[in-house]
Amino acid sequence: MKGKFGIKEVVALGIGTALFVVLTNAQIPLVIVPNTALQVRMAILAFFSAVFGPFVGAGIGLIGHALGDAIFYGSVWWSWVFPEAIVGAAIGFFAKKFAVQEGGFTKGKNIILFILVNIVSNAVAWILAAPVLDILIYKEPVNKVFVQGMFAFFGNILIIGILGTLLMVAYSSISGKSSDLKAEE
Repeated sequence: MKGKFGIKEVVALGIGTALFVVLTNAQIPLVIVPNTALQVRMAILAFFSAVFGPFVGAGIGLIGHALGDAIFYGSVWWSWVFPEAIVGAAIGFFAKKFAVQEGGFTKGKNIILFILVNIVSNAVAWILAAPVLDILIYKEPVNKVFVQGMFAFFGNILIIGILGTLLMVAYSSISGKSSDLKAEE
């Protein structure tokens, strides 16, 4: 990743953030753990991160989560905003290796790499960063935040692993095909 951030990335950031915010309430609550749910929007975060890179991924995670919290819940829970930016950035750092835009994401090794990055990035974000930030920022009980973090971790790796992978395989199989269209002279 060269660190390129042009018009295409700005548009992707805007569209990805809008989709992320709209999907804030598209969730399945985990009844056994308070304030924790399976969130479809994580698949959108993974998709845009894998296609457009770490800056777009981190931006969608940061801005999308903050706006979603503010709009739908009335306040922003910052200790969970930053972990989503971590996941977006981490997945985005491997965008070139995933080769989603080039049509290479249909290969097993790229999908396996994506699943591994998904697991590691979510582990860092939800088993480590979110609980520690909950304790430092909000003085939340230690046992509560680590249980929430574990369930968020498992939920996110499932959503991203299934829905995110399906989105990227579908997009990669379409975007990787060459077109017979030629520019007029």
